[in-house]
Amino acid sequence: MPAPLIDCRNGIYAFDAGYVRPFLVAIHMIESDGRIAFVDTANFEVMPRALAALAARGLGPENVDYVILTHIHLDHAGGAGVMMAAFPNARLVVHPRGTRHMSEPTKLMAGVEGVYGRERARKLYGELAPIASDRIIETHDNMVLKLGSRELLCIDSPGHAKHHIAIVDRRSTGIFTGDTFGVSYREMDVDGRPLVFPSSSPIQFDPDEMRSSIERILSFKPDAVYVTHFSRLAPPAELGPEMLRLLDRYVAIALAASDEEDKTAAIRDGLTALLLDEAHAHGCRPGDAEILDLWHLDLELNAQGLAYWLEAQGPA
Repeated sequence: MPAPLIDCRNGIYAFDAGYVRPFLVAIHMIESDGRIAFVDTANFEVMPRALAALAARGLGPENVDYVILTHIHLDHAGGAGVMMAAFPNARLVVHPRGTRHMSEPTKLMAGVEGVYGRERARKLYGELAPIASDRIIETHDNMVLKLGSRELLCIDSPGHAKHHIAIVDRRSTGIFTGDTFGVSYREMDVDGRPLVFPSSSPIQFDPDEMRSSIERILSFKPDAVYVTHFSRLAPPAELGPEMLRLLDRYVAIALAASDEEDKTAAIRDGLTALLLDEAHAHGCRPGDAEILDLWHLDLELNAQGLAYWLEAQGPA
């Protein structure tokens, strides 16, 4: 059953991609004068929900001008091929570092299989469909896309990945931040207040770049940020300092594991303790077991990413 369309106001909509579990991945849809841009794509199972979202607005596949990828991790980009096949007028918008992987996804899929294992990777993402290079727009920092009467500003936002961009909607001042502004699951909300947590998944996490990207996002004074996991967060002016504080804690946890034989396990233990401390301080209603069930994959991938970063620093 297609998920209901969430009206975020100002011509911005979201829907649950149905990826892995409910309310894990949000796909955002921007509408202007009957023209549509999708931001991020989840996986190959996305199309029934994407078509239902269009139909809810009285629109169809021919109304889609852009499929925009914040970055090419496959929980964001795994459905790009099927979307592009279904939307005849669409152009794929992606960071230049991601272009070759969208045109020829073999190496991208191999990398994902290295993280998840072949069987799980294929179950999650199927066969990645290549996208013709003449349908791809490579972004550059400060590039502007026209969507109807709307302007979408693409800015580089590394830290989570070097191929990461954010999209500033100049009409609403909202910013689509992918994973740069972290992860925030709605089950953790308390009286409308979200709990944010950085995303340091492998293999290109860089805390200094992430700090700079978060500060740049905040410099636009957005009314909201739209994260892929999961959707609208406000007010960014209050959440940004929380993200930066937690980013420093991530670095401290990683550095404390420098002498451990199993650095990833030590970092994972540190992140788990941090998450539970933050959840308790926030007043989250789920119990510890439910929280850890919600966050188990994030904790594992974040620990791996911090371990990669730590190894790259070399000897102290």
